[in-house]
Amino acid sequence: MRTQVGIIGAGPAGLFLSHLLAREGIDCVVLEARSREHIEGRVRAGVLEQGTVAVMHELGLDARLQRECMIDNALDIRFRDGLIHLDLPALTGGKHVTIYGQQEVVKDLVAARLAQGRPLLFEAEVLGLDGIEESQPVIRYRADGAEQTLTCDVIAGCDGFHGVCREAFPPGALTTWDRIFPFGWLGILSESPPITEMTYVNHANGFALCSRRSPRLSRHYVQVATDEDPARWPDQRFWDELALRLGPGAGELTTGRIVLKGVTPVRSFVAAPMRHGRLFLAGDAAHIVPPTGAKGLNLAVADVRVLARALSEFFRTGSTARLDRYSDICLKRVWKTVRYSTYMTHLLHRFEQHSPFDRELQQAELAYVAGSTIGGAMIAENYVGLPFADD
Repeated sequence: MRTQVGIIGAGPAGLFLSHLLAREGIDCVVLEARSREHIEGRVRAGVLEQGTVAVMHELGLDARLQRECMIDNALDIRFRDGLIHLDLPALTGGKHVTIYGQQEVVKDLVAARLAQGRPLLFEAEVLGLDGIEESQPVIRYRADGAEQTLTCDVIAGCDGFHGVCREAFPPGALTTWDRIFPFGWLGILSESPPITEMTYVNHANGFALCSRRSPRLSRHYVQVATDEDPARWPDQRFWDELALRLGPGAGELTTGRIVLKGVTPVRSFVAAPMRHGRLFLAGDAAHIVPPTGAKGLNLAVADVRVLARALSEFFRTGSTARLDRYSDICLKRVWKTVRYSTYMTHLLHRFEQHSPFDRELQQAELAYVAGSTIGGAMIAENYVGLPFADD
């Protein structure tokens, strides 16, 4: 096959990019190693910034979102000395976040692309990339039991942290920064109505989060060891521990049938530059942020929005000016988001290496935020989402 842009990966980054390019009349083919059922069934975060929702609206892909989403106008943080209640619109000039599961976003984007008759190949495993420093790079992939090729003008690597695209950069071409935190999140998906506000908890036993997914689904987490076995957590043990960490807020908690349980690692990772030759990285292929900030999908959308504009200019005029700035533009937002997500991770989790002095400092920081409009506004403006880059 031959196309203008070969997109590797049908996660949020690849799917949003395919629709943004289609709007500009740019041909692309999306290759996804997994099945449609697999990518639509992966339960991920569901906190959408207003910029992400605006992109879905501009693309005409938000009809189901508008019918089924929940709007969050507040964020609660519970800690030893009380409750921090952040009124998001009041602190951010009217902004809020939208609650709509990432897997629901993926379903909407997949359905729309297939309905448009545009190429989206499932179970197409990419084997390697050739000629990424040349004008006609080639993607080698296996589908239907046979090895095939896709020749492109540009390759978009949207295949996640464990994908092949970042590994295709030549030795020495990438600088990476990595921080693996010494704990994980044991998370459950429950068939039960969520509590009133998205709630973070700093507790002596460790972090907890009561997250909202829909009026009928809740996603809850408790901090555990990185190698924790979910089998050691029968349902009642999880509910008891979550209620303990919630403290006075436990009265709002409604239990229900747990349909999913697993441990999520907590890490930061950034690779730079996000481009080599005709290969461009986007989303988790280039960066991972701690889930405390709820930013993974939103960062992916920010990346491909910049990339789509740059590719539109390239195919329309032949200019590479925007493509040459792509990595620098994206990384400015990435590092700000890493900063925020890391700040929230340090603010809310129990670190075994912390001394009693360190723990008191953590509580003092929370008390400062509780009493400071400026401190609360810093968290709120990052939570609702920093502005997208205009360049």
